[in-house]
Formats: sequence, structure tokens, C-alpha cells
Amino acid sequence: MEDTRAIRRWRYSGERVGRPGAVVLTGEGDSSLVGSRTVGRRPALPGQRLALHRALLSAKGREASPGQPPGQKADFTMAVGYQLAYARRATFTAFALMGAVSAVWVVRIPALRETMKLSEAQIGIEVLAWGMGALVAMQASRRLFARLGTRCILRVALPGAVTGLLLLAFAPSYPFLLAGGFIFGILFGLVDVAANAQAAQLEQASGRPLMGMMHAGWSLGAVAGGVAGAATASLGMGFTASVASVSLLALPGALAVTSHFLPDQDSSDYTDFMPDRLPRTVLLLGALMFCAFLAEGAVADWSSLHLHDGFGASEAVAALAYPVFELAMLTVRLGCDRITRRFGGRALLAVAGLAAALGFAVVIFSRSVIFVFGGLSLVGGAISVVVPLTFSLAGLAGGQQSSAAVARAGTLGYTGLLLGPVAIGFLAEHSSVRAGFGVVLAACALIAAGAWALPDLRVGGTSGVPLPP
Repeated sequence: MEDTRAIRRWRYSGERVGRPGAVVLTGEGDSSLVGSRTVGRRPALPGQRLALHRALLSAKGREASPGQPPGQKADFTMAVGYQLAYARRATFTAFALMGAVSAVWVVRIPALRETMKLSEAQIGIEVLAWGMGALVAMQASRRLFARLGTRCILRVALPGAVTGLLLLAFAPSYPFLLAGGFIFGILFGLVDVAANAQAAQLEQASGRPLMGMMHAGWSLGAVAGGVAGAATASLGMGFTASVASVSLLALPGALAVTSHFLPDQDSSDYTDFMPDRLPRTVLLLGALMFCAFLAEGAVADWSSLHLHDGFGASEAVAALAYPVFELAMLTVRLGCDRITRRFGGRALLAVAGLAAALGFAVVIFSRSVIFVFGGLSLVGGAISVVVPLTFSLAGLAGGQQSSAAVARAGTLGYTGLLLGPVAIGFLAEHSSVRAGFGVVLAACALIAAGAWALPDLRVGGTSGVPLPP
């Protein structure tokens, strides 16, 4: 059996055989063989060659049949296209499950407050504990990915995050609730960055944008989790029963997909071409993601209060603000990949930043509830493309370090989700929610400005090409 380093020297040829769309990997046991690097009839992109390499590594024990004479060439055939299809479904499921479990406990926070008799400040500290756990995990994810790989992380952290809700559901006291929130945040952060890294690798391997559809899975899961939380509330179920039931229902799905994620290469075999520093483009993408999460967190935490206090809307009407925003995000994300293929990520980011700024202007200056809902829909549709695009472009900019680049950009981005609502709350306390939204409007304008400083990276074009540090 050839060892991993020998297999690295192999060359691959791809051809389409059997069922439509099956990209088949063919290799031979002679490590000196030099073949063409193609997928179908097109030259294989760096990400595609890497995916084919990983697929070969995952099957490297099959190169010789029993009784085969030594030195005889052995043929390999692997339907890589179908492996990528399974990996896409598994990654989409991971996004959807995390959206669902996050939404269900958020929408049942009022029940948690009544159960434990918590103040608003205590609820804020609990959310902060969850966010701090996520940031700690994201900060450590780059080293963990290099050592263990994203597939290994997802196999453990995805079921762990789903069952981690039980720590919140059955917390006997407030200190245990804080500890449970911190642990859940760690698991959530690992899954989030690893799933985005998987999606970035899948994009490069498939040669087409996929990140928008993956994040549509998150939005779909968030809507489903919110509906489930509302349904359990209408049935009179308490916080513990609601969160625990959703956790247990989601666990089989999490376990079912753990074997289908894209295999990771052995990091010890790739240290020779992995640079120490990530390109500056990754940091810029992280800054744009920070602004996007700042806007998303502002709408999630303050839009209902803006409608209730600023316009005198009833609680039922004000509660519709976030679902309207999330529904707009889901709708646009379903077509995000198609738009990205046509216009490119840089142009789409610039337009999205301007549209989001216009939406916040409508929210700030309008005097009608209907126009506020319209502005929130515009913000949701515009901002929905920024996070998946910045994750996707970070994976492309990182080249062979796509997972590390996604982790670095994600860490910077989620800081905005954690700190943004707090800053807006400070401004609202000393001025108004409108003033806080004004800051977010400026952040959206920065997204548009920063987009033009990016290189024109495209999946299927310059994907996987490392940029200078």
C-alpha cells in the first residue's frame, strides 16, 4: 500500500462515466505516472484537484486486489461527484440544524425569564456568555482545523451542539445556565466555522457558488425553529420542555449526516506549502462581515423595540419585525448563488451594502409602520448575501489555507454580532434607537466602499489562488 506522501505525487485524470454528472477519479498504482489534470473535458481547478486528492486518500486502502502481482498497476474509480453531493446535503443540514436550535431557545427567552425570575440584565449576560463561548471556539478553530480537520470537528461538535441545548433546558440555577450557555456557544462556534469551511471547500471542488444556498439552510432552520418555539408556547409548554423536545428531535438528523462531510487532507503532508500568514484580503473580508453581523444583530435585538416605542405598535405587530427580516433573507439567499455566478462577488457586495444602507435610511426616517417593514425587508434581502459571500471569498483568498481563512474571517465577523447590539443599546439609552440604527447605516455604507478594495475572486475563476500576504 502506498503511503500518503507517495499518493501526493500521483496525477489524476477525470472522466464522466455511468450516470450523468458523476465525476470519476481514476489513478494508477505507479507513482511515477503523469496524467492530465482534468475534470470531464475541462482543466481541473486547484480546489477540484484538492477534492479529488482527498477522495483518493479516503480510499487509499483499495489500490490492490488480493493476489495481484507486485508492481502491477491498479486502477481506481471513485464517483467523486456523488461524494460531493452527499457532502453538500450534509453541510446544508448542519446549517439548518444550527439555525433551528439557535432560534428555538431565543424565541423562548421570555419563558426562561419567567421560569428563573431573571432580570433583563441577567438575560443579557446569558446571551453574552453564549457569544463569548462562540468567540473562544472560533479563535481556537484555526489550530483545531490544522490538527483535526473540519470533518472530524463536525462529526463531534454538530451532535454536541444539538444536545448542548439540554444544558440550557435543564439548568437548575442561573450559574449553571451561564455555564451551559458558554459550553453551547463553544460547540455552536465550532460547528459554524467548520460548516462554512466545508462549504468553501465544496465551492472550490464543484467550481460553482454554493455558500448562498448553505446560508439559506440556516435561515430555513431559523424560521422552522422559531415556528416550533411559537407552537410549543401556544401549547403551554414551558422553556425546559420546549427546548428539550426540539433538541431530541434534531439529534437523529445531526447523527445521520456526520459520515458524509468532505474528507480533509492530512495536515502533516501539507505543511510544506502552507504559509504562516494569511492574505490581507482575509482581514478585509472579516471587517465586511463584522459590519454585516452588526446590522443583523441590530435588527434582531432592536427592531421590535423600535416599532413598539417609536410607533406605538402592539407587541404582536412589533414581534413580526424579525420574522419579516428573516423571511427576506431566506428569499434572497435561495437565488444568491445564481446572482453571484452572473455578476461576481465584489459587485454584489457593493450593491448589497448600498441597498442595506438605503433600507436603514427608510427605517430611520419613515413615519409609517408599513414603510418600516418595507425597510426591514430591504435590509434583510441586502444583508443576506454579505455573510455567505464574505465566507466564500475568504475561502478563495486563503488558497490552500481555506479553512484557516474562513476561521479568521468568521472570528472577526461574529465580534460584530456580539458587540454591535450592546453598542446600539448604549446609544439608545443615551439618545434613541434611531441613533443606533444611524451607526449601522454607516457600517452598511462601509461594506459598499470596502467591496471595491477586494480582488475580483470568483468560484470557478481565480478560486484557490493564494494572494500575497
